[in-house]
Amino acid sequence: MCGIFGVVTPNPSRGFLQRATDTLTHRGPDDAGYYLDDHAGLGHRRLSIIDVSGGHQPVFNEDRTKCIVFNGEIYNYADLRSRLLGLGHRFATNGDTETILHAYEEWGESCVEQLRGMFAFAIWDAAERVLFLSRDRFGIKPLFYGEYRGGFCFASEMKAILADDRFPREMDEQALAGYFTLSYIPGEMTIYKDIRKLLPGHNLTWRDGISTIRKYWDLTFHPEQGRSEKFFIQGAMDHLRESVGIHLMSEVPLGAFLSGGVDSSTVVALMSGFSDTPINTICMGFGGEVGGYLDERGYARQVADRYRTSHREFEVLPSAEGLIETIVTAFDEPFADDSAIPSYYVCKTARENVTVALSGLGGDEVFTGYERYLGFLLSGLFRRVPSFVRQGLICPLIERLPERADGHYTINHMKRFVRSSALPPDECYFGFINKIQPEIRNNFFACHEHFEIQQKYARNIFLDHFNSSNVSGNSDSINRALYCDIKTYLPEDILAVTDRMSMQNSLEVRVPFLDHKFVQFCATIPPEMKMRWLKKKYLLKKAVRDIIPREVIHHRKQGFVGPMTNWLKNELKPYVFESLSEASLRKHNLLHYPTVKRILEEHFSGKEIHDTLIWSMVIFQAWYGKYMTNRKVS
Repeated sequence: MCGIFGVVTPNPSRGFLQRATDTLTHRGPDDAGYYLDDHAGLGHRRLSIIDVSGGHQPVFNEDRTKCIVFNGEIYNYADLRSRLLGLGHRFATNGDTETILHAYEEWGESCVEQLRGMFAFAIWDAAERVLFLSRDRFGIKPLFYGEYRGGFCFASEMKAILADDRFPREMDEQALAGYFTLSYIPGEMTIYKDIRKLLPGHNLTWRDGISTIRKYWDLTFHPEQGRSEKFFIQGAMDHLRESVGIHLMSEVPLGAFLSGGVDSSTVVALMSGFSDTPINTICMGFGGEVGGYLDERGYARQVADRYRTSHREFEVLPSAEGLIETIVTAFDEPFADDSAIPSYYVCKTARENVTVALSGLGGDEVFTGYERYLGFLLSGLFRRVPSFVRQGLICPLIERLPERADGHYTINHMKRFVRSSALPPDECYFGFINKIQPEIRNNFFACHEHFEIQQKYARNIFLDHFNSSNVSGNSDSINRALYCDIKTYLPEDILAVTDRMSMQNSLEVRVPFLDHKFVQFCATIPPEMKMRWLKKKYLLKKAVRDIIPREVIHHRKQGFVGPMTNWLKNELKPYVFESLSEASLRKHNLLHYPTVKRILEEHFSGKEIHDTLIWSMVIFQAWYGKYMTNRKVS
């Protein structure tokens, strides 16, 4: 895991190249390397995992006309290396980075189709003056780019691009609207107009001042009806076992996050089959007044005992002080999923003993693990209820229910369900994930008419994925929700927060559930086998019932949540009111203060839970103060 930066411009400055690259030191504290010629500069910060002694970057080809900077891991690099040696290529290192470069020499841009792993890399062809960028299929590794002043730049994090004070920081209003809609910024957008994300499964070529983007991979859902459960269970476990095995490649201490859920427990169980010594496992819970959140330590302990892991269990007493600054600095733009809080703590603690940690991330998107998938399935039944019963009886009754005093979301989820379930399937699912209620949305921004148009962009991104031709079957198929999340929520939220919080602590996190061969196989499983009899992850739970304790399989999913509800009511309350005061909002005049005031009153009176939206506004205010004060807002 590393940090990469580069710029294509006449006579690039070595001082700037080093300064920009050094903003990524937390991603690679072990080594730094640079390349510079009259037309381009590449920088690299290294976290040493493979070929520790010989993996310095940039890496060059035989005649030094091409060089590469790389972030990630290629798990099939040994096989590729053997093939390339047979084709006459000569290697100077033993790592995966040089394998990518020779693969590019041999197969050109299509080389990425040969790669199995997580990656973001850049290859500079000095002879042709061509820059080639690529990002892995699911977006496990980040890659940002920008064009300005006639040049081009790229980086693992936007802070490296923003290290150039001349880089414009104009706010993208579509991105802003998308942020408040989803709590993250969707698609290729960032909060800055002149910085984009290279989308997962895409390449970018910069030649003669023109960038060309090409999709090289996408996931297709075509269920194989007529196959038995036994066939899919056997195939899924064979693929997953292989994936876990190749993800153990490391020359440094390696372990696993063990939350007590099905996904992480499955990864640990399969890891144990490859190791003659106890594997390292890490589990955490929150203590103090926020205890009870993220506390599945008892279930994790059962798995650790069964497989005799070297288990570390710890409790943290979280403090809001400084954590908002940490999140804003890690993302360089507004990001409001509060799972960043436990992610930061668990990565920080894990790094004390290991450099690499395997995670169960991705299992929910592959096997229907979220509550909203169950809600989506039930919405089809709800739409069959006569309209006069839904609108005249059920909806008014649910809307009058007070929120739970303990901050749990039971009533809130019921309200969101009845507000959206009568809509067409695509609009229904969008309603489940939309963070702003319709009656608030209409008056949330100070300039409502303008932002109403901007909000449609994020909605259209979402609906386009939901209705993609890559998913066969009816419009109410659960596979459409899975595909939509794999293209939006997974890369822009779940994987983004995992990358930033782990890299803040110089920790590499690997996700065997997102091996593309495994996911492609799972996309052939009929949706009725993934969720059956209203049981989420039906097939996966049946597949692992012999390797995971029964109590772990059947206990209620808790999710990787933090202490936000309690924080907002207690420790953060004064900060919230100060941050969202009329005077503070006047600094940019983007949000409608009377509506913000209403949101706070409803939340703190217990009428409606708005903690996600409040946290989104607090994070935005902190980001704006750090990055945009005295900057132009277009």
